[in-house]
Amino acid sequence: MEYGLIGEKLGHSFSREIHEKLRGYSYELRELRPDEVEAFLAAREFRGINVTIPYKETVIPYLDEIDAAARAIGAVNTVVNRGGRLCGYNTDFLGMRNLMLREGINPSGKKVLVLGSGGTSKTALTVVKSLGASAVYRVSRQKRDDCITYEEARAEHSDAGIIINATPVGMYPNTDASPVDLSDYPGLTGVVDAIYNPLRTKLVLAAKERGISATGGLYMLVGQAAAAAEHFTGEACNPAEVTRVYRELLLGKENLVLTGMPGVGKTTIGRIAAKRLGRRFVDSDEVIAERAGCDIPTLFATQGEKAFRDMETAALRELSATGGKVIATGGGAVLRPENVNALRAGGVILFLDRPLSSITATEGRPLSANREALEARYRERYPIYCRTSDEQVRTDGTIETVAEEVLQTFLEHE
Repeated sequence: MEYGLIGEKLGHSFSREIHEKLRGYSYELRELRPDEVEAFLAAREFRGINVTIPYKETVIPYLDEIDAAARAIGAVNTVVNRGGRLCGYNTDFLGMRNLMLREGINPSGKKVLVLGSGGTSKTALTVVKSLGASAVYRVSRQKRDDCITYEEARAEHSDAGIIINATPVGMYPNTDASPVDLSDYPGLTGVVDAIYNPLRTKLVLAAKERGISATGGLYMLVGQAAAAAEHFTGEACNPAEVTRVYRELLLGKENLVLTGMPGVGKTTIGRIAAKRLGRRFVDSDEVIAERAGCDIPTLFATQGEKAFRDMETAALRELSATGGKVIATGGGAVLRPENVNALRAGGVILFLDRPLSSITATEGRPLSANREALEARYRERYPIYCRTSDEQVRTDGTIETVAEEVLQTFLEHE
């Protein structure tokens, strides 16, 4: 191994892509069991590695040198082999600090709850103290000298201003989980989740729904990787490089999701957009029909709307679990909040807004087969389309011009 990442479970990792974009060197992902860490480090068969959950503290006794900052934090995420001597650093500090400053989440004078008891939580603790937090509490499932419990956090610190999640709760593939219920903390002004896959965790989405500034950990991941690459190679990474790689990675991982009434052109426009982006196109109704073994009208007629909606939810959750696609959704996909959350976790939702007068009722659509039904669905769903979308795109023009506007809106969104 030249450069790489060690951890227990790395199926979610974006680190190889980031390091290759930053410097182009070979970068491997190496999953290790706890009993394999010592032998791996003793062999010293690498030039530089990053360290992730759960080994940021585990590696410390096996290092020959530890940077003062990493020693003060008590966690190491970067190890460089210098002539057989293993030197440890913590680049997570810069990554998290820059993420918070970039998002305008300022802990100065605020009470902060850091969820977790591992190495990332120690980094977060140090970051918010350096930025002037008035009080900081680490929160763990079990009572420890340096941690309070989740029950204590709810009972005694509901006035917290910022919450930082430094646990793996909510990480792919267990994306339905959240470490806390934000309704227990009515004074929140900011939420940071160190998780970057999915791009927006259930915790981040819940915060945004409440109007709270919130961010996932992708920018932190790129920032710490850039700092690690400096240790690996001795070549400085400027902020513009970090921004470039972050934007490239974000764009590549996000799905372009189209919502709107039946008949507004989601499938046609989606195919054009996918072709221009070089991406896979997926129509969720086509996926459902294939799995059901019949077309959508037959599915409605034989099994009912609930069966269709359940299949739709399962399909959208599966399609949203991985990024880099263009997804055309069924007209009623936004009716279930769980569908919207799945789509938002890793995608940008664009509502194709066509005037009712330009939409035609079609017999093949179970819930809008005639004009009266179509108008009823439009009145029911229009405010939901608006509320659940990231951007609205009017579809008054030609298919080509609308597709171009969809692409431009997607590429410019962040």
